[in-house]
Amino acid sequence: MSATGTRFPFRFDPVFRPALALLGVRPATAWVEVTDRELLIRYGPWRLRTERANVTGVDVSGPYRWWRAIGPHVSLADRGVSFGSSTAGGACVRFGVPVPALAPAGWPRHPAATVTVADPPALARLLADPDLP
Repeated sequence: MSATGTRFPFRFDPVFRPALALLGVRPATAWVEVTDRELLIRYGPWRLRTERANVTGVDVSGPYRWWRAIGPHVSLADRGVSFGSSTAGGACVRFGVPVPALAPAGWPRHPAATVTVADPPALARLLADPDLP
């Protein structure tokens, strides 16, 4: 746990690290942090921030196909955003009110974010329990 919350590092598949580093996505710049009030996602130059109360659910999923998982993506089906660094699996966090993440102007807004953190079940457990910090 950091001074402000619990931080979850992204899992990095070694084969994708060089390409992700070109985008500015490295272990030092990719993490998810949960505080008692907020959910913060940093994925290289991209950021997502929302109130923890805006999280309506979390699903653990995977494994993924590399072309659907690696890098920043927007789903054409539901406008969800993905921040991927591994094909092993991740957590899909759903929001009550869609949030900005990829574009600097704040549009589009995303109803969910999938993150390939090192421990997706632990992130899901933490977000499912509003009493945990």
